[in-house]
Parts: sequence; C-alpha cells; structure tokens
Amino acid sequence: MTENDRTILRKLAGRIAEIAATEEQQSRPERWRAQNALEPQRPLVYCSPEGSWIELVPEPTLVCEHDDARGLERGLRYRIYAAEHFDDDQVCDNVFRVPYAVSNTGWGLWAEYVRPAEARGSYVWEPPVKTMADVERIEVPRATHDPEASARSLAFYQELLGDILEVRLHGGFWWALGLIDEWTFLRGIEQTYWDMTDDPELLHAGMRRLMEGKLAWLEQLEGLGVLCLNNENCYVGSGGFGYSDQLPQPDFTGVVRLRDMWGFCEAQTMSEVSPAMHDEFVLTYQLPILERFGLNCYGCCEPLHLKLDLLKAKVPRMRRISISPWADKRTSAEKLGGDVIFSWKPNPAALAGVQFDAEWVREDIRETVAIAREHGCVLEIIVKDTHTCNHQPERFDEWCRIAMEEAQR
Repeated sequence: MTENDRTILRKLAGRIAEIAATEEQQSRPERWRAQNALEPQRPLVYCSPEGSWIELVPEPTLVCEHDDARGLERGLRYRIYAAEHFDDDQVCDNVFRVPYAVSNTGWGLWAEYVRPAEARGSYVWEPPVKTMADVERIEVPRATHDPEASARSLAFYQELLGDILEVRLHGGFWWALGLIDEWTFLRGIEQTYWDMTDDPELLHAGMRRLMEGKLAWLEQLEGLGVLCLNNENCYVGSGGFGYSDQLPQPDFTGVVRLRDMWGFCEAQTMSEVSPAMHDEFVLTYQLPILERFGLNCYGCCEPLHLKLDLLKAKVPRMRRISISPWADKRTSAEKLGGDVIFSWKPNPAALAGVQFDAEWVREDIRETVAIAREHGCVLEIIVKDTHTCNHQPERFDEWCRIAMEEAQR
C-alpha cells in the first residue's frame, strides 16, 4: 500500500467518523431496537443497492493504486455514498470490522460450473451428487482459525485507521443456514423437485447429512471462540439490522455462543413447493439449527404467504420474516399481525427497468403501509436485489425519498 493510498483511506475514514457522530446517526440504532422488540413505530426503510453498486460507485472513480487498498476504498465509499444519498434508516457507525482468519473445508464435493463470458451472466452447473453413494461422500466441514493471522490483520488496520475509527475483530461466517439451497447445488434444482416424489429417501439422507455437518461446523466455530454478537449494526436475515436488547442471553459472560446471536434460514429454491413438502424436506432439517439461536429470521426472495401458519407454529423465537415481491401482501399481513416483523421487499424491477415510475412506486408503498397498519403489523421496507438501476443512480435517492414520505404519513 502506497503512502498516497494511506492518505486517501484515512480521509475516507475521517468522513465516516464525521457522519457517525451526527445526531441523526446516533438516533437510528434505537429505532432498530424498537423494531426488533416489536414496538409500534413508523415503518423503517432500508435501501440496499447490492448489484447496482458498480453503477453508483464505478470502478474508474476509485483512486487507490494497490488492489487491496482499492477494495478497502470501495467499501468505505459505499458507506459514505449511502449516508450522503439515501434518506433511510440504515446506520453509519464509526466501527471498522476486521474478519477473523478462519477457513472452512466445505462439503468435499464441488459442482462444475459453466459460466458465460458476459459479466454477471447466468450460468449452469453439473451437480456432483448422483446416487446415495455420493451422499455418503459428503464430508463434515472443518473450521480452523489462525490466531496469529487474525492478530496481524487487526494490528495492521489499527495502525492504519485506529485513531479515526473503532477497529475490532468481528467475524461473519455465514449469511443463511437454510441448507436446501446448498443441497440444490450438490444435487440440482430440477432433480431435487423430482426426488420429492421419485426418491425421497435420497433427499432426506442428503438434507440430514448437511444438517449434521452444519451443526458440527457451528459447534466448531463456537469452540474456537470466533463467533461475534450480531445485535448491533449487523445485517440480519434478508433485511434489517440486529440491534436488540434481548441478545445476548442474560447469562452472557463475554464468550459468544449461538444462543446469543440472531439465526437465519431461507429456502429460495423451494418457492413452488407445498407447505407439507416444505415442512417434510426443508423445515425438518432447519429447525435443529434454528433451535440453537436466540432470535431468528426466515425467508428471502421466496413467497411465503401460504406457509406462514407453518412457520409461525414451528420456527422458534422467529422475529423477522421476509415478504417478497411475489408474496400476497394482504394474506401475509393477516397471518403475521404484530407477532413477527413484516420485512417487505418491494419489486426491484421498479429501479431496474427502462423507465422509473415514481407514482407506481408511491402507490405500491402506500398500499403496503395501509395493509400493514390495518392488521397491526411491524413493517419494514427493504429495497434490495437491484442488480442494475439502468445507470441512473438518482433512482435510489428518489425511491428513498418516496418511501420515507409514505412511512412518515
């Protein structure tokens, strides 16, 4: 890293510290604490550009020279851009999180991918599981931690930014723990659907193998002492932030356990499966994992409105559930009431299409807010899965303005 790179990064970190110190940013965590405690308040709003970031902060705008410095610059600029452009409820804090040096051996089987030349294009893969013998070849993932590497990394960033931001080790080792999407990469999506009727024994064996392996891996992480609380400015589930006074557990002594954390499962590839099949082939194997966590989130892009009774009855300590663009909003509101956070995902096509229709966006949000209010729902509005904004970044600014106006009405 060059001296010029260091100067640039420190300047960006200084800007983040300035933003984090503002009264507005200081007030936002309490909104998420109230949300996660199911306390009545206006709907919270969060804008996550995801795949569109490359259009909001294009690569040519990065000025650092060294590749590692450019990666760091990119992340800092994302945080600044969101704070300066989006009128939403996401928090810009003064923490710089350094990941633990933890490795994972995986399942021991890997799919073969066929990818196109086009960037971010669609792809296919050849699943490695063909027979029951292949299921038996699935290995238990093994986690290892290099404490010296973690210490070196922490020391490096403390020296670089520690006088500006709070630099701390903070590992994140998974996004979701739903198993079924991992299984479909090993077996294939279409074949998994066939297996539900033609070879349920193989599907059960495969899911059981993944469940046992995932539980063993989580126990390894817990034993290594590398788990971190996610009850602060941490993205939990498929939308929302983890601020909560209900975590960690009352007997917490400083060593993080799974029960001190938020957990999360989803089943996006099972969107067209009946509630009964979802229960038998998916939820059966997710529940032993979700039982380990203090609070839980469920769902992502899959429409869950026909499965809400099942999930509310069986998922322990479920606090947040994703209501995707393809879910029936009214049915969802009727089923959830004020018992679980209604984490609504508007259709990202509104931001990705050829034209941006501000009035349609407003009508869609206004309708959802009205339905949620009618049924006493704890609503949050999370725009995500936007993989392009048609090279018009201002669309996100406009979406946030509209969403916040409707949330505050």
